[in-house]
Amino acid sequence: MSAERLLQRCDLLAAISATEGSICRTYLTDEHRRCNQQVMQWMHEAGMEVRTDAAGNCWGHYAGSDADGQTLVLGSHLDTVPGAGRYDGILGVLAAIEVVSRFHHRGKRFPFSIDVVGFADEEGSRFGATLLGSRAVAGQWDPGLLELRDANGVSMAEAFTAFGLDPTMVASASRAGESLLGYWELHIEQGPVLEERDLALGVVTAIAGARRLQFILQGRAGHAGTVPMTMRQDALLAAAGAVQLVDTVARRCGVVATVGKLEAQPGSVNVIPGRCEFTLDIRSGEDPLRDRALAEIIEGIESLCDRSQVTMGYREIHSAPAVACAPRLRDAGSRALVRCEQQDFSLPSGAGHDAMVMAPATDVGMLFLRCAGGVSHHPDESVAAADVALALDVFEAAVEETQVRG
Repeated sequence: MSAERLLQRCDLLAAISATEGSICRTYLTDEHRRCNQQVMQWMHEAGMEVRTDAAGNCWGHYAGSDADGQTLVLGSHLDTVPGAGRYDGILGVLAAIEVVSRFHHRGKRFPFSIDVVGFADEEGSRFGATLLGSRAVAGQWDPGLLELRDANGVSMAEAFTAFGLDPTMVASASRAGESLLGYWELHIEQGPVLEERDLALGVVTAIAGARRLQFILQGRAGHAGTVPMTMRQDALLAAAGAVQLVDTVARRCGVVATVGKLEAQPGSVNVIPGRCEFTLDIRSGEDPLRDRALAEIIEGIESLCDRSQVTMGYREIHSAPAVACAPRLRDAGSRALVRCEQQDFSLPSGAGHDAMVMAPATDVGMLFLRCAGGVSHHPDESVAAADVALALDVFEAAVEETQVRG
């Protein structure tokens, strides 16, 4: 019954959207407010005290038997990308509420408190900066973020005020330095590995560190019919080789790398491309491995450009280190799988999550749930009710397996 209720609640939250016929719920909007209100009502029904913090995150508190004990945080995010599915982030928050509801109805208390959080902004869809809710909670808030503006020119500071929050107080949402036992996040996998192995669940080992670069290759435009092949400085030709090189190096080195955007100029059918810009996203659960692969890619692109008489420039536009999940929480997740008669399977996360931001503040653990086709950030996001029911059992067991630290 709790799995059915969770899926029904996912449907209800999907209707809280800024766009008709699709899901879009972004930071510090009326949709954000309405979603928080609904989720806090469910938290209250599950036996929790509720509040909204200074960053707009919503919280439920389930007191432990020891008033001075540690606090275990469960949660994920409630915001979405435009045209989203209904489970990315949201399922994790609602699963945490269901698990606490089970404890509450059994009258079960732990020597630690349990706090459930619905992070307000993980996706960064409105202001372009990601993981804002968890940044504030982990004590990593940058006041400069308040100067960012959305597509309508509204600053984040103005949005805070309109939401009813004081933009100068956001940092007070920090829980860094508190006696936190850990942070658990249940999330759909957003990938095909569990489905390929016919497994409903897995324990996450690490969240991949990502680096993103923007390359500019400069050659010389010319008439497609009059410049001999031996005299061309074709920027797109060099870029095409670079794309193939990225794939080859990534496969050999055991990392994932993607050229997601490529533009050739002037972009005419009868003109040799004189300039080409493309992006590179490269990720791994091991930063040294990723960085070695990146160095090989850059060196290879330089060689390609030399052969094509094209100059190369690049700049790094994003860098985030890999985050390992805490061994003690990974072990607790493994014991939970075995308790629920599931295969003890582990896998890394290639996508970023709030857990990676929470890691400096406390130990983090994650469970992945199988999703159909590995599809995410899309309306076709789908999970099986039987898998959700099993995930709730395993998530409950993982909380019970989490040991108080001395």
